[in-house]
Order: sequence, then C-alpha cells, then structure tokens
Amino acid sequence: MTETGQTPTGAGPKNAVVILLDSLNRHMLGAYGGDEFATPHMDRFATRSTRFTRHFTGSLPCMPARHDILCGAWDFLWRPWGSIEIWEDAITYELRKAGVVTQLISDHPHLFESGGENYHIDFTAWDYQRGHEGDPWKTRPDPSWAGAPNFMRKHMPYDDSRGYFKTEADFPGPRTMGAAARWLEENAGQHERFFLFVDEFDPHEPFDTPEPYASMYDKEWEGAHLIWPPYMQGAIEKGVLTERQARQIRACYGGKLTMIDHWFGKIMDALDAHDLWKDTLVILCTDHGHYLGEKDIWGKPGVPVYETLGHIPLMIAHPDVAPDTCDALTTSVDLYATLADMFGVTPRQRIHGRSLLPLLAGKATSVRDWLLTGVWGREVHIIDGTHKYARGPVGNNAPLSMLSNRWSTMPTHFLSREQELPLPDDRAFLDRMPGSNVPVIHQPWSEGDKLPYWAFTKFGGNHLYNIETDPEESRNLAGTALETIMAEKLDAALIELEAPESQRKRLGFA
Repeated sequence: MTETGQTPTGAGPKNAVVILLDSLNRHMLGAYGGDEFATPHMDRFATRSTRFTRHFTGSLPCMPARHDILCGAWDFLWRPWGSIEIWEDAITYELRKAGVVTQLISDHPHLFESGGENYHIDFTAWDYQRGHEGDPWKTRPDPSWAGAPNFMRKHMPYDDSRGYFKTEADFPGPRTMGAAARWLEENAGQHERFFLFVDEFDPHEPFDTPEPYASMYDKEWEGAHLIWPPYMQGAIEKGVLTERQARQIRACYGGKLTMIDHWFGKIMDALDAHDLWKDTLVILCTDHGHYLGEKDIWGKPGVPVYETLGHIPLMIAHPDVAPDTCDALTTSVDLYATLADMFGVTPRQRIHGRSLLPLLAGKATSVRDWLLTGVWGREVHIIDGTHKYARGPVGNNAPLSMLSNRWSTMPTHFLSREQELPLPDDRAFLDRMPGSNVPVIHQPWSEGDKLPYWAFTKFGGNHLYNIETDPEESRNLAGTALETIMAEKLDAALIELEAPESQRKRLGFA
C-alpha cells in the first residue's frame, strides 16, 4: 500500500462490490452480537471482513445518505433531500472516465422519483427491479392481495403491486439480489475493472414476506401481518399500538431481515464460485437503522438520531487484509473516499470523506476526530467517538436556508408538491457552494414561513450522551460543563465545513 492507502498497480483489489441494505439494524446482526433474528449469511461475510464498530450515519434519511456514499459530501446542512447537483458528480462519472465498468442493480424507488434524479445516469448500465413500497409500477391491483393495516398511511403503490408477487423469488428484494448474483456470474472475468452497486431496499418497510419468513418469529399471530410500522414516538403510550401489535411489527421486520439475508447469500455464492474475493473489495453497508420500539419510537420520526438509527453496521472484505475489527470513527461519506482511493480517481467537487484504506492496511488507527449527522431542519449532531451531542434550535426553527439548483425534494405520497417544498421567492439570491464557483440558488426562510416537509418536528431540547458508557442513551448530560465543550466542537465543525450561516444562527452560535 502507498501512504494514502492506494494499491500499487498490479496488487490489491481491482474491482469493488457495494451492497447497501436499507434500514439495516446493526444491533440485530449476529456479527454485532444480535441473537433476536437469524442472519447467517451476513455473519458468514463477517468472518472474512473487517468489521467496523464505530461507524455512523451522516446525512439522513434515504436519499441524503445515498448522496453521502455516491457523491462523498454531507448535504443535510444545505438541503433536505435531492438529486445530484450541477457542481458535483457521482463517483460513477469519474470511474467511467477511468475505464471502469459500473453497474447499478436496485429496487429502491427513490432513485427513480422526483428528488432522486441523476444518481443512476452515469452507471455503464442499470437495472431497476420494480414494485417496492412507493414504486408506481401497476395501475390496478391483483385481487389476490387483500392489503394490510397501514397505520395512518394513505393508499400505497405497493398495494397495487403486491398481488403480482406469487412466489418468494417474485418479491423485489429477492429479484434484486438474484439479479446481482447473476450479473457477477455473467461478468466475472469479462471486464478489466468493475464496480457493482447493489442498492437493495429491504429490510425497509413494508415488512412483507412470504412464508416461512412471515410467521418465522411470531407463529401465534392471527390475521393480516402488520407490515407497515407507524412513524411516531410513543405509539404504545398513546394507544396507537398495543404491546401485542408492537411485537408483531418487530417480528415482521425480523422475517424480512432473514429473507434478505438468505438472498444476500446468493451474492456470496457467486463471489465464491468465481473466486472474486482475490481481487475485489466487497462492502456491506446501510443508510441508517430503523426504530422498532426502542424508546417507544417507530419508523423514522422527528426525534434526535439515537443509536438505533445512527450507529450502523459496516463490513469490508479486502483481498489483502485478514478478518479483524476496526474501532476507528467512520461515517458514510468515507465510503466514497475509499472507492475513489482504491480506483485512483480524483473528484472535482469538495468532499468530506476520508479513505478507509489506510485503516484496512494498518497504516493508520484513525482517519477522523469527529463527524456530523442529522436531518435538514432538525437537530445537528456531532459525534467524537465517545460523546454524541444533538443541538436543536435555540428558539423557533429559524432562520433556515436551502441551497440547491435542482430544487427538488422527497415525494412523500401523502403531501402535495407545494406542501413538500415551497418554491423559491424574491428573497432568493445566487450564492456559491463551498469548494465550487458554480452559482447556486440560496433560499432563506424566516420565522412563520412554510418550511419544507423535513423541518416539521417538535424539539425536546439538546441531548448529550456518553455513547460508550451509556449506549442506551438514558442519561442526558445536556446542561453540564461537558455541553459547553461539545457545543464549541460543533460550532468549529460548522465553520470548517462553511455551513450556511443560518444554521449557526438557528442553533444559537451566531
């Protein structure tokens, strides 16, 4: 390895496979000590991998997290949700220029909706497996599907698609993982270098599976399975869920986790069959976890990023590195930097990631001292490996700014476009993104303005936890002398990143 971690010509990995499983809970994987649900194939992968123990989210939720991985920069300080901007490129653009064959295989609906544009276009080829969650695949349902309780959701496109899944292999997750395994079978040895990105939406809701998975962890349940979790805090306390229903929802997640683990095994088998481990870097990662009753929180509502959601799994199999654990602090943008380092490409945009290759090669014991995570318009969190500090607005959630030239946001299915994202108004002006000379629309919002969807939340003050000694986050240290220290670290990080001044103002730093 070189000092930067890059592999000299002719040595080390020449290919990369990234498998992103959506909403993958770290604490439920056998490789991380979980024993509630079976994950034998991910555990099998762990036996040949470096298992990262202090890996955390960055930008949240789904598409912002993918922006972290594919573009290498945190965007939650600047915008809520969106596509690739005109001043930046996905890593696939640089790989294409370098002659690397790139393939996307996915059933993730947000990649092909408003707000997810342009992530797929620079892949050499892409394969979209249809029918998951919000994917508008069918115009009428197959009557064989009677539906399921949806806990305050309106009609979902999945209800029109579900009846067309007749066997396990017909479900979007198995189809996606099967397609990835076939791609490896058909392309092993056919390209000088390749990058395969598998963006698999499971185990994200709906937690809908065929038997034996549907009843695997709750054999006594009768009636329609509860595959749609509510998105709220206090669901049991407020009577939205009974304790019995809560157990059923969690069991349905477990069934889907075990099902997608089984199909992950197909990819492992293809890597085995063609001995691709000898020259391929393989990464198993996620965008975030999923609350399934921890602190009586369900889904991904407007609460601070607790460990369940933000402390995520990362395992990397490197041809030249023996299986091990890594306790260095890492985050999602570091995956971009790692791939760029491995393939020897340099992005034109400013990135926030640090290559993990020096950690894997034993050339370094750490690559960063802190990271930021959060959702636009909500708390901003800083994690230094020992402490997590979540700081909310000092008063009303203002001022806020959005910087974007795409001006798109998440299609929430239950809000109109006007409700999701207000249009720019006469207060908008041209600004520059840090590290770029490209003009960008900078829209400020003040107290009383209608804000984008993601800023709709109630704040419960600041939160500060020692996540090493208090992983359950039961002792809030906000208000102690330690908060002053962590607040100074957070403000210094925002200044270093050149975050919008509105962020510092609403957090009480300016």
